[in-house]
Amino acid sequence: MANALYDHGRESFLKGEIAIATDNIKAVLVQTGGGHYVVDLANDQFLSSIAVGDRISTSANFTTKTTTAGVFDADDITFSAVPAGAADGAVVLYDDTGVAGTSRLIAYIDTATGLPVTPSGGDIIVKWDNGANRIFKL
Repeated sequence: MANALYDHGRESFLKGEIAIATDNIKAVLVQTGGGHYVVDLANDQFLSSIAVGDRISTSANFTTKTTTAGVFDADDITFSAVPAGAADGAVVLYDDTGVAGTSRLIAYIDTATGLPVTPSGGDIIVKWDNGANRIFKL
């Protein structure tokens, strides 16, 4: 799989259901493969689409968000004290409402430097691309 936006997430942008500049945007480190989360970009809509056991660690809200020319960027994020365990293969961005069943999925990122990552109990820092498309481009 390559990095992509969820279909329902793109639809939510067009309907005005996601206000990325002002909403609580977070990322979750996800375990993939071997019976774990398998992305379905066409049908997965909410955080509840990802089993609780496959959500390994969640970031704080993104800060210093920008949307210039349809390109989303923010400060790098840290997953703090990620429990040691099996390799995690993806980072999923979502609009956090505080309820998994209403928190809209935005982007699936599994092709990036450092992925997959095997947690060892320490912090995992995600450094967003500084190229033209930053985190993602609409």
